[in-house]
Amino acid sequence: MNNDKIKKILLSLADASLEFSVILSGKKSSKVNGIYKTDTREIVLHNRNFSPDQTGENLLIYTAIHEYAHHLHCCARGGNLSAKAHTSEFWAIFHELLDKAEKKNIYQNVFTDSPELEKLTAFIKRKFLEENGSMVKEFGKQLLKASDLCDKIGGRFEDYVDRVLRIPKLAATMAMKMYQYDLDPSLGADNMRYLAGIRSEDDRSGAQKALLAGKSPDSVKTALKTRNASALNQNEEEQKERLEKEKVRIERTIGTLKTRLKEVEEALKNIPQ
Repeated sequence: MNNDKIKKILLSLADASLEFSVILSGKKSSKVNGIYKTDTREIVLHNRNFSPDQTGENLLIYTAIHEYAHHLHCCARGGNLSAKAHTSEFWAIFHELLDKAEKKNIYQNVFTDSPELEKLTAFIKRKFLEENGSMVKEFGKQLLKASDLCDKIGGRFEDYVDRVLRIPKLAATMAMKMYQYDLDPSLGADNMRYLAGIRSEDDRSGAQKALLAGKSPDSVKTALKTRNASALNQNEEEQKERLEKEKVRIERTIGTLKTRLKEVEEALKNIPQ
């Protein structure tokens, strides 16, 4: 595995609008496996951190893809990165690259190779994510009942939440929405909380389907953010077009009225006093 081969692999996953280089440092680092240098657009990989076998090569490719995601993130931002590089936008780019790499057999998803880990994963999802999601959803159902009872006795539900249950109002609101929106408990409470915060039913449904299909939360959030931004830009363009057409109509009307005004003024001049 050399610099050119790694770069070719990365470009097979996604094109980059800005030139970059891959450098195998020939060194071992106790701090990082790789680094992306924004100023020089260099992906530096400390290749002595990886064993010379297939496992080590797989980890090397994983690191290279991670640093390449930084470069693509940099490209998307016009060549500049903020001080906080590991944003949701970055993780969405990285996860998309990994998905492509797995489909192309460039990177091997090791999480599916261990029967013991797969068994533990199934247990974690069932015992903690799904059960926790179900519990929070049921909590929301009971809070809605409490809200109705507060109304019947003339009490403020917000006061009940604050001083009786002593929980944050936002937590109570999110739990109730999780129940009202009938969110899938298998996603876990954290993902359900994110979904409960999405106002649009279509957006919420699409985000839930994406999560259930295996997309990472960062990928789903970034995709929704991008789609909404695109829709906003489209609406602004449509609004601009409507206003420009209205401007033309108004100017035409003003021109017609000015002409008529002159005609009326001339007619008045010709009328004997």
